[in-house]
Amino acid sequence: MKYDLYDFDKTVYPFDSETVFIFYCLLHRPYLLLMGPWLLLNLILFFLGCGDSFKGRCFSFLRFVDGERLAARFWQAEEKRIYPIFRPENRARPIVVCSASPEFFLRPICDKYEVSHLIATPMDPKTGRIRGRNCKDVQKPLRLREALPDAQFVNVFSDDIPSDIHIFAMGEHCFYAKKGVLTELPFEELQRRASKQK
Repeated sequence: MKYDLYDFDKTVYPFDSETVFIFYCLLHRPYLLLMGPWLLLNLILFFLGCGDSFKGRCFSFLRFVDGERLAARFWQAEEKRIYPIFRPENRARPIVVCSASPEFFLRPICDKYEVSHLIATPMDPKTGRIRGRNCKDVQKPLRLREALPDAQFVNVFSDDIPSDIHIFAMGEHCFYAKKGVLTELPFEELQRRASKQK
């Protein structure tokens, strides 16, 4: 079956959504501020590339909240920021979202926007513990082939050329996304840019 394939953060939503969600939870559950220094330290270590385990630690606050309910409320508030390119009426075929953000967290918005398949980081919404690997870089094509072995991807959309060069390679057409604007680029050009940015 033919699909279009989308990254999520900074591709169809202007920010790193999981980071915004962490601060949303801190704002709406102020008692979590007691964990603020711990969360901030682990967030910094994760973004410095110190390992996937730090991402799980960033979400350890989920032990003290209803993570799925907060995710649904977050997307009710943030849906207005989703770029028009992602709206169902602007799409030509079924879509797959492949993202490093937690699956439980993206589920509400992906269900609402009629995403056929969501492939994201498997995280326990009650503990923040990641089951398996963070869904990024080379993990994305591995997870896609495992979940959808017969899928053909017509268009691939992402904002992150170095990290998503592996999924760009899976598409017939590649679109670099920046602030909701799409630019089609040949895969060879994406490879050249990826090698320069690494």
